[in-house]
Amino acid sequence: MLDPKKKQSIIAKFKTHATDTGSPQVQIAILTEEIKDLTEHLRSHKKDFSSRRGLIKKVGERRRLMKYLKREDAPAYDELMGKLKI
Repeated sequence: MLDPKKKQSIIAKFKTHATDTGSPQVQIAILTEEIKDLTEHLRSHKKDFSSRRGLIKKVGERRRLMKYLKREDAPAYDELMGKLKI
Protein backbone atom coordinates (compact mmCIF):
# COMPACT_ATOMS: atom_id res chain seq x y z
CA MET A 1 0.00 0.00 0.00
CA LEU A 2 1.26 3.44 -0.89
CA ASP A 3 1.87 6.09 1.71
CA PRO A 4 -0.32 9.20 1.34
CA LYS A 5 2.54 11.51 0.31
CA LYS A 6 3.62 9.22 -2.52
CA LYS A 7 0.02 8.82 -3.65
CA GLN A 8 -0.50 12.61 -3.69
CA SER A 9 2.64 13.10 -5.77
CA ILE A 10 1.42 10.52 -8.30
CA ILE A 11 -1.99 12.23 -8.46
CA ALA A 12 -0.31 15.63 -8.96
CA LYS A 13 1.83 14.26 -11.79
CA PHE A 14 -0.91 12.48 -13.75
CA LYS A 15 -4.07 14.53 -13.10
CA THR A 16 -5.96 15.85 -16.12
CA HIS A 17 -7.47 18.92 -14.42
CA ALA A 18 -7.15 20.81 -11.13
CA THR A 19 -9.48 18.68 -8.97
CA ASP A 20 -8.82 15.33 -10.66
CA THR A 21 -8.27 12.35 -8.37
CA GLY A 22 -10.04 9.49 -10.13
CA SER A 23 -9.49 9.69 -13.87
CA PRO A 24 -8.28 6.51 -15.56
CA GLN A 25 -4.82 8.03 -16.00
CA VAL A 26 -4.47 8.62 -12.25
CA GLN A 27 -5.88 5.21 -11.35
CA ILE A 28 -3.52 3.44 -13.78
CA ALA A 29 -0.52 5.36 -12.41
CA ILE A 30 -1.40 4.49 -8.81
CA LEU A 31 -1.97 0.83 -9.66
CA THR A 32 1.35 0.73 -11.51
CA GLU A 33 3.20 1.98 -8.45
CA GLU A 34 1.37 -0.51 -6.21
CA ILE A 35 2.24 -3.33 -8.63
CA LYS A 36 5.92 -2.33 -8.52
CA ASP A 37 5.88 -2.34 -4.71
CA LEU A 38 4.16 -5.73 -4.53
CA THR A 39 6.56 -7.20 -7.07
CA GLU A 40 9.52 -6.11 -4.95
CA HIS A 41 7.87 -7.56 -1.84
CA LEU A 42 7.27 -10.89 -3.55
CA ARG A 43 10.89 -11.14 -4.69
CA SER A 44 11.97 -11.47 -1.07
CA HIS A 45 8.84 -13.27 0.24
CA LYS A 46 8.30 -15.99 -2.34
CA LYS A 47 5.66 -17.91 -0.36
CA ASP A 48 3.38 -14.95 0.40
CA PHE A 49 0.45 -16.23 -1.63
CA SER A 50 -2.12 -13.75 -0.33
CA SER A 51 0.03 -10.86 -1.58
CA ARG A 52 0.47 -12.70 -4.88
CA ARG A 53 -3.30 -12.91 -5.23
CA GLY A 54 -3.57 -9.17 -4.52
CA LEU A 55 -0.94 -8.50 -7.17
CA ILE A 56 -2.86 -10.53 -9.74
CA LYS A 57 -6.06 -8.61 -8.93
CA LYS A 58 -4.28 -5.26 -9.31
CA VAL A 59 -2.77 -6.29 -12.64
CA GLY A 60 -6.21 -7.30 -13.90
CA GLU A 61 -7.77 -4.06 -12.72
CA ARG A 62 -5.02 -2.02 -14.40
CA ARG A 63 -5.46 -4.02 -17.60
CA ARG A 64 -9.20 -3.25 -17.64
CA LEU A 65 -8.57 0.46 -17.07
CA MET A 66 -5.92 0.54 -19.80
CA LYS A 67 -8.30 -1.17 -22.22
CA TYR A 68 -11.02 1.39 -21.37
CA LEU A 69 -8.66 4.34 -21.80
CA LYS A 70 -7.37 3.04 -25.13
CA ARG A 71 -10.94 2.64 -26.38
CA GLU A 72 -12.12 6.06 -25.18
CA ASP A 73 -9.04 8.28 -25.62
CA ALA A 74 -6.21 6.72 -27.63
CA PRO A 75 -3.86 9.76 -27.59
CA ALA A 76 -4.10 9.98 -23.78
CA TYR A 77 -3.43 6.24 -23.60
CA ASP A 78 -0.29 6.54 -25.74
CA GLU A 79 0.97 9.49 -23.69
CA LEU A 80 0.38 7.64 -20.40
CA MET A 81 2.12 4.48 -21.60
CA GLY A 82 5.12 6.60 -22.58
CA LYS A 83 5.26 8.28 -19.18
CA LEU A 84 4.87 5.02 -17.25
CA LYS A 85 7.16 3.05 -19.60
CA ILE A 86 4.73 0.15 -19.87
